[in-house]
Amino acid sequence: MTNILQNLAGMGGMTEQVIASDFLISSKSAVRNIAFAITETSTPELRAALRDQLRAAVETHERISSYISSKGYYHPYDLVDQINVRLQDAQAALDLQKQ
Repeated sequence: MTNILQNLAGMGGMTEQVIASDFLISSKSAVRNIAFAITETSTPELRAALRDQLRAAVETHERISSYISSKGYYHPYDLVDQINVRLQDAQAALDLQKQ
């Protein structure tokens, strides 16, 4: 049933690993963008609100990276393994285009 739903949504070949990796990359981008926004604001109230958002974004990134590490999708301490994982991610993305 899941494959049918994935095909209907246009995600036939999309795996949990690809989705999780994309989510990790997006969370890194959120941390970076919020940190940049903090340096650009001039009001203490907005800076405080953005700091709260930054803390939440960092916590989200940590949860995602812990999850994908536990699944074997992410190897932050083993460069060779991580390169192999990223190559698999790239191949999966290329395979999606073929569908």
